[in-house]
Amino acid sequence: MDLRFSEAEEAFREEARAWLAANVPDAPLPSGDTREGFAEHLKWERKLHDAGWAAVAWPKRYGGRDATLMQWLVFEEEYWRAGAPNRVTQNGVFLLAPSLFAFGTEEQKDRLLPDIAAARTLWAQGWSEPGAGSDLAALQSRAERVPGGFRLYGQKTWCTRGAFCDAIFGPFRTDPAAAPHKGITYFLVPLKAEGGSVRGTGRLDGDEGFADVFLDGVFVPDRDVLGPVNEGWKVAMGTTSSERGLSLRSPGRFMASAARLIDLYRRYHASADPTLRDRVVRAFIDAEAYRWFTFEVATQMAEGKALGPEASASKIFWSEMDLALHETALALLGPQAELESGASDAADGGSWMKGYQFALAGPIYAGTNEIQRNVVAERVLGLPRK
Repeated sequence: MDLRFSEAEEAFREEARAWLAANVPDAPLPSGDTREGFAEHLKWERKLHDAGWAAVAWPKRYGGRDATLMQWLVFEEEYWRAGAPNRVTQNGVFLLAPSLFAFGTEEQKDRLLPDIAAARTLWAQGWSEPGAGSDLAALQSRAERVPGGFRLYGQKTWCTRGAFCDAIFGPFRTDPAAAPHKGITYFLVPLKAEGGSVRGTGRLDGDEGFADVFLDGVFVPDRDVLGPVNEGWKVAMGTTSSERGLSLRSPGRFMASAARLIDLYRRYHASADPTLRDRVVRAFIDAEAYRWFTFEVATQMAEGKALGPEASASKIFWSEMDLALHETALALLGPQAELESGASDAADGGSWMKGYQFALAGPIYAGTNEIQRNVVAERVLGLPRK
């Protein structure tokens, strides 16, 4: 792997850095998981799109810049370094879109991708069910064939920002007699169609974006089936590779958090446990290690190699790194860490506690880390099932 950035990549970095410096909001936006904050984030998303930064690695015909994967990683570094807002379009841009590129028809790509990039259609992930979380093959939501399409029945839960979105994507069982990993089809489902309802779900941090989605005969036309009927497991595994690997959690996010942690240590270390210095250094080293690992993966993908079960190892690493980083920040702050946003003495506007609460979910979403360790053991290391 060549550790040097090319002239084109460095020029791309400078262009991105200049635009972000001129356009990132001066003050943090309200949480994108609140109704008010979501609306403010959409204004930002549309500004990104109008300037061509919403989906830089996509073809221009869909709203991108035809950037390389490495240029996208460079952009992500600059994006998070600049303190830009969290992406509320991430489910559409970073999860659904890669699956559309891999499995969608030309008609689907032409119809759906421009609206994803422009934040005109907002997508939530409709995967987990009350009885099927990390064990996705246990899903019970079903789809019944009718003229022109399917009618969907069941419940999807923990849909991130589902309370604010227009549609969900995810797997439904179309052949109940098939083996657990068979007879599943991947659908693109409107949330405002007849037979659908959405109920918001409270969260630990008080935000309101989570939702349960109930489907009682929602009609989905054939054109909104992604991939072949009864072969949705393959599509779902493609989405999980994006979610656990490169797309959802780029290194730039953690490099920026590590830099903020170092700054926090410099401000608070005088009264802190001196052993916390080692934890701060470890956070920086881990973020750098994840960065270089990701560059290696990106290099391999540029050479045509697919992202496989190794994505599970990546997911374990970044989710546990993120949690450890935020735990270190709270330890540095001591009792002051408990102050929430709005408190006059809250460090960095209370963002560390907010980040910690979100980081707690990291080892759970995108497949629990217990499940990911099984994937690594069996499919990467070749260990036998017990």
